[in-house]
Amino acid sequence: MQTSPPERRRPRVTVIEDDPVMGGSLEQRLSLEQYDVDWYCTAAAAVAAVRARGADAVVCDIRLPDRGGEELYEELRPMLSGAPVIFITGYGQIDQAVRLVKAGAADYLTKPFEIRALLDRLGELVGEPEAGGELGRSEAMRSLEATLRRVADLDSTLLITGETGAGKEVAARFAHSVSSRAAKPFVAVNCAAIPDSLIESELFGHERGAFTGADRPHEGYLERVRGGTLFLDEIGDLPQGTQTKLLRVLQERAFTRLGGTRLIKLDGRVACATHRDLAQMVAEGRFRQDLYYRVSVIPVAVAPLRDRKADILPLMEAMAAEFSSQFGRDVRGFSPEARRRAMDHLWPGNVRELRNRVERAVALAQGPMLGAGDLFPERDAEPRPERAGRSLADVRLDAENRHIQDILEETGGQVEEAARRLGVSRSSLFERLRRIRK
Repeated sequence: MQTSPPERRRPRVTVIEDDPVMGGSLEQRLSLEQYDVDWYCTAAAAVAAVRARGADAVVCDIRLPDRGGEELYEELRPMLSGAPVIFITGYGQIDQAVRLVKAGAADYLTKPFEIRALLDRLGELVGEPEAGGELGRSEAMRSLEATLRRVADLDSTLLITGETGAGKEVAARFAHSVSSRAAKPFVAVNCAAIPDSLIESELFGHERGAFTGADRPHEGYLERVRGGTLFLDEIGDLPQGTQTKLLRVLQERAFTRLGGTRLIKLDGRVACATHRDLAQMVAEGRFRQDLYYRVSVIPVAVAPLRDRKADILPLMEAMAAEFSSQFGRDVRGFSPEARRRAMDHLWPGNVRELRNRVERAVALAQGPMLGAGDLFPERDAEPRPERAGRSLADVRLDAENRHIQDILEETGGQVEEAARRLGVSRSSLFERLRRIRK
């Protein structure tokens, strides 16, 4: 029986605002946007509620009757487990807001502000309320999850394609976990990691005396699956001879060990994955066409991380929490600049690269907040251009670019506020940023 999708939990947003008009407006609009909203007029009430119920995000006025912003933030931070805090401030408190962002707050908005700006920022930080599937928050991953749930209990072969590190095995394990086979083995085989001379013995098993050195019977991966799922990763790397034998297994649902005569039933589902273009390999004669049709009965694709940006920040937070617990570190989240750089990065190594960067950052962390340099140390290590022979205009341009990036980091990536400080228009700043990031 196919498992139904779990009910999605709506993000809980705590609003701390003593102005009854603004507080009521925020509560009403956030509720309409499908957030669970708790509104408090005093810091004391909000602290007690967050301690008892937690929060996925906090939207807080920087000046309250019973507490200042910095004092309140220090009190709330240990209870939030990295949940973002957005401060609301007037122009007179901008310096305080900047200090709070440097201390780890996610962002600040200057009154008066468009409610859309707050909604967009909340969406970036905690995800849209309707999002939140098990595989990811992006539309691409929610669609993939829905497909895998529909086909989870079929015996038809599943072919999962996608770039290296995108999460093909994660998708295969998910399909197994939501199927009626979930209690049975999930047997993963990396076809590219097994030498050609051993691949058939590892897949099919062998009898004693089947070849030199075979001094005892050996049970292959096809036999070990026992009603579960056999995951053949990088199937495009199988030798031609093994492709032929695998085709027969998939057609007849039975096989024999090397050197044996006893027919063994294939008891389980086969899922395959590859980062290669199998159709192109068929055209080039490097992959059997009949096997291609047999393994791609149900083809699904895992999108690269750069095409599902809604998954980046939730993955970062989950990985940071995992490694913080594993390494005994007190890491509570990422600075706004770290988040911005992560969203701008193209992630050529996909989720695998993200996991590597977060693991290294947490392992070497010197404080509770991870900065952009922790995630991307190679950028800070890049040698600066030699000054000798450079024109005054080039030197001036480099200095201006560095100043723009410093102001953006101070403002937490708020382009409008950065443009105001720099004395330029938003369009001019966007054009300069486009040139910097080329």
